[in-house]
Amino acid sequence: MARNTVELSGSDTAQHVQKDGAIINQYPSGVMTAKVILEDEGRSDLERQYIIKGNAHFHRLGWKRLTVVSIVEGIALGSLGLPYAFATLGMVAGVIMTVGLGFVAMYASYQIGQVKLKYPAVAHYADVGRLLMGDFGSKIFIGSFVALLIFVVGSHCLTGAIAFKSITQSDLCSVVFSIISAAILMILAIPPSFADVAILGYIDFASIIIAIGVTMIATGIQKSNGSITSAIGYSAWSAWPKDGITFSEAIVSTNSIVFAYSFGGCLPSFMEEMHTPEDYVKTLWWLGGIQIVIYTMTGSIIYAFVGQTVQSPALLSAGPVISRVVFGIALPVIFISGSINTTVVCRYIHGKVYKNSVVRFVNTPKGWATWLGLVFTVTLIGWGAWYEKHNLKTSMYNLVVFLVGMIVFGCGTYASFAELVHKFESNSISKPFTCST
Repeated sequence: MARNTVELSGSDTAQHVQKDGAIINQYPSGVMTAKVILEDEGRSDLERQYIIKGNAHFHRLGWKRLTVVSIVEGIALGSLGLPYAFATLGMVAGVIMTVGLGFVAMYASYQIGQVKLKYPAVAHYADVGRLLMGDFGSKIFIGSFVALLIFVVGSHCLTGAIAFKSITQSDLCSVVFSIISAAILMILAIPPSFADVAILGYIDFASIIIAIGVTMIATGIQKSNGSITSAIGYSAWSAWPKDGITFSEAIVSTNSIVFAYSFGGCLPSFMEEMHTPEDYVKTLWWLGGIQIVIYTMTGSIIYAFVGQTVQSPALLSAGPVISRVVFGIALPVIFISGSINTTVVCRYIHGKVYKNSVVRFVNTPKGWATWLGLVFTVTLIGWGAWYEKHNLKTSMYNLVVFLVGMIVFGCGTYASFAELVHKFESNSISKPFTCST
């Protein structure tokens, strides 16, 4: 193919931005990078074809599929921990916090998306650090972004091991189940395109809805036939916080709700693949609404059925048989939701390392080899001038979101350590990896 006839498929429409009186064309970063690679005089026709096809492949994501991918990343088994948070905070505070924090998360994600639209070079959340604080901020955000996603993958690996051990009631070491979990997470993270991952999202969504539904039905039946009885000193449920609630207990329960909405960090990565990035707002309304409804119903209904003795996750309150059934139903959630975090962090690292190479499109032998190696390795292991008049209102909203985040971070760290110390002193924490004798 002659070089002057090469055209890019996908979202190659420029955004016209006026700056200092001049009109500047800003392309989405993926398309812009592809154009730069194509302009290399040393490219063969075969490489050019790989670039064109790769760019088209990575710009197929619409807002409907984005909603599915976001649900996969956002809603996981942790939602069954919300009834326990309601038991600690009380029904009134639990509902208010769940609904309120849901809208805070929607607004924060909206602002993240606006940054992505205004600065197309921001391909991932970690790139925001450079806008805020230059090279120093870039290093902080990169480290935090990569570390957070890897830790999340690790938590899903541990959850999978716990689920397998609970389902099988096996005498095998937990380490064996954790290795199996890691292998499944790695396999599910192989597809590099989020549009492809969206197909698994339908299974994931059905899985979590059925798991929550079975838990609700089981606890409701047990409540009606008297199988669930309140322990001495505990009421069925209360509109107000539990008696003698400590600061650390309140913060840990609040954080359970906060982390249930932690989907905004992956939004720029998802938008990078959209053929119409501006449509992300539609996704936020659907995702936010779905999360608020599911979380509020899950927390309030199960808490109302079980009462203040509800466990975390709530499936443990449904009895040993039902808990094994629910763990089995929830296996797709555990692994599909976990694998998408692997895909996000690998897409970031792979894209940075091979920024100006056809390898970044993962459609050549070297591209697939490096991608698979990275997936394996990972499995193992701003805005404009805020002080201008037209930005003051938005800046105040952003300040509120920032303060909420810092309060959660500071108080949450303290509360987590306080709770760990308390549980260790009371010998209520068992070793995470054990072998039956």
